[in-house]
Amino acid sequence: MQYDEVDERVGIRAKVSGVDVGQGLHLGETGQELTTLAKCPKLNWNQNMIERLDYVSINAPAIASMAKAKNAMPSIDEKLRALIELRVSQINGCAYCVDLHTTQARAAGETQQRLDCLTVWKDGAFFDDKEKAAFAWAEAVTLVSVCGAPKPLFDALSDYFSDTEIVDLTLIIAQMNAWNRVAISFGHLPEPRIE
Repeated sequence: MQYDEVDERVGIRAKVSGVDVGQGLHLGETGQELTTLAKCPKLNWNQNMIERLDYVSINAPAIASMAKAKNAMPSIDEKLRALIELRVSQINGCAYCVDLHTTQARAAGETQQRLDCLTVWKDGAFFDDKEKAAFAWAEAVTLVSVCGAPKPLFDALSDYFSDTEIVDLTLIIAQMNAWNRVAISFGHLPEPRIE
């Protein structure tokens, strides 16, 4: 299975009016840049990202319900789940979640080299076809407003995952996107670790 459908649209940094907007979009070989994601250029987060509200304390029942939902998606193994959550968080630029899920992945037995190469999963031999199908799906679902959910990517999942696993995988991706949006919106950053 080739993942060119996603490769042409995802992972290219864009500059719009001279402002680096990070995760940009690209149309084929024309070099045209889309501005869909460029409407909100990233600011210097070191100066502007401070915790805005203690959202956990303000609505603990809702946060607890979101966290509890994780237990209802048991068919995806812990290591793949951590990699999927990490990849979604990388795409969304959520520092708190990237930190959390790299720690969880290492605890699940993931190697540092595979974690280091996750952003370039398409290019390396570190990931098997099952993982690549899951990563392609995670990227498409995360960028659904741009890419849709391409049928070839969805169809490729059935080569490696049962229907239950496809549903759980998609729910994991959707939930991770929700957590990223909450953490980013409220300026939730990771605490420095002493190693």
